[in-house]
Amino acid sequence: MSLLFQYNYVLILLSCILGAIGTFSFSPYDFWPAALLSIIGLLSINLNKTTKQTIVLGFSWGIGLFGTGINWIYLSIKQFSCMSIPINILIIIILILYLALYPMFFSGLLNYFWPITNVWRLVIVSPALWQIIEYLRGYGCIGFPWLQFGYSQINGPLKGLIPIFGVETITYLLITISGLLVLSISLSKVIPTILAFLLLLSPLPLRKIEWFYKQYNKPVNVALVQGNIEPSIKWNTNSLKNTLQIYIDASRPYLGKNKIIIWPESTIIDTEKHQKKFLNMLDRLYRLYHSVLITGIIDERTDAYKSHYYNTIIVLGDYIPYQHDNKNRYDKYHLVPFGEFIPIKYIFMHLAHFFNIPMSSFSKGQYIQPPLTAQDYKITATICYEIVFGEEVRTNFLSNTNFLLTISNDSWFGDSIGPWQHLQMARMRALELGRPLLCSTNNGITAVIDATGKIIAHIPQFERKVLEATILPTTGITPYARFGYIPLWNITFIMLNLALFLNFKNNYFNKSTNI
Repeated sequence: MSLLFQYNYVLILLSCILGAIGTFSFSPYDFWPAALLSIIGLLSINLNKTTKQTIVLGFSWGIGLFGTGINWIYLSIKQFSCMSIPINILIIIILILYLALYPMFFSGLLNYFWPITNVWRLVIVSPALWQIIEYLRGYGCIGFPWLQFGYSQINGPLKGLIPIFGVETITYLLITISGLLVLSISLSKVIPTILAFLLLLSPLPLRKIEWFYKQYNKPVNVALVQGNIEPSIKWNTNSLKNTLQIYIDASRPYLGKNKIIIWPESTIIDTEKHQKKFLNMLDRLYRLYHSVLITGIIDERTDAYKSHYYNTIIVLGDYIPYQHDNKNRYDKYHLVPFGEFIPIKYIFMHLAHFFNIPMSSFSKGQYIQPPLTAQDYKITATICYEIVFGEEVRTNFLSNTNFLLTISNDSWFGDSIGPWQHLQMARMRALELGRPLLCSTNNGITAVIDATGKIIAHIPQFERKVLEATILPTTGITPYARFGYIPLWNITFIMLNLALFLNFKNNYFNKSTNI
């Protein structure tokens, strides 16, 4: 605490506000300039400070961003745990403080190695260092790549670059543009501002390029069923019969009319093994009407030692009759920490009994899985949280994929900004890979997204309704789908290594001169 007393509390509060501004760049607000304002604020407020000061300011900026941007997670903890309100609040505070460590490390490392306000610090090193820190946040420890600023450009001027380079490269460019503007203001030079606006606006014509071809000969009528089952009864096995009846009744008018009918994540909350008779009945019914049902379910597989549970998507009514051991299925790979598995069990296993979240001991599926097939259509599928991991989706994407699918249950997050942020990230996957995307949820936001990331139809939250649409599959490979982040990481390491080399050279030269 003594460290905090050395600082101007107004400056710390300002840093928090600057971080909070960044939240407005994401859905449902979608004010993309807020991303630049927030990043500019972070880079500016750390100029001409000691490293200890930048550590505090970077940490407070992170508290502002994540405190306003992910506080909705509290709703899921509150609804699905047996803990008291103070403990629930403590957990979300710990998560926010943990995520705030990453901008803290960014600010501290940047100032420690590059304390001088110049082009190296603000334009060369900042975006490269930010890329590495963000990668660690997204894939290290619990892995939570939420609120990456590149997502703000789904409707912004840099949108045309997304199918070429992917969302993380857009984040890199936003840091670069912000650094140029801060450099221009701090050094009173106009050239960096001109360069910043060139970087920001020159990609606008690229938005007109379509990296895909619409398959006009393969239109498909789809129906996405949003059951709007209350979270309080969703995981109550006594309500299973009523839940299934709701989905069966809602789907009945679309049998034979729509080729593909989709139910969301874990619609069938019993295990697949226990529901074989029901699934075989559905399989025969849908095949009779020449429709296919894609649904979420829990799969249980037993080996010599114990039972393993998987969050699974299965296909019913396709050409080959359903069997429990068939290959036309998808098992969720990227599980939700604490929600579907306990990370670092040797640390958290003694705390696991505090969590009362249903089915919180899932097993992982394979990292690479074949696409689902439905009526000769190839579908790259994800379940809920997985859609935010762009490289994982790209790795499972194939050139013959007709469209993308994600099913989820966002009832965990209630009437918050969480489902809107989730949908924004799903839209980015469609844009990156040049494929339409179907987003099926239990209580919203169920949506159909075209290959440019545009929402062409959706159902409002908390309505029991069916979204019916005709989509055109696409073909073609975007540059991002082909190369991923190879160009980005090459640039990142070149810039960072060059800056480190020059920094070492200058320090060595200064020491030699002093001697």
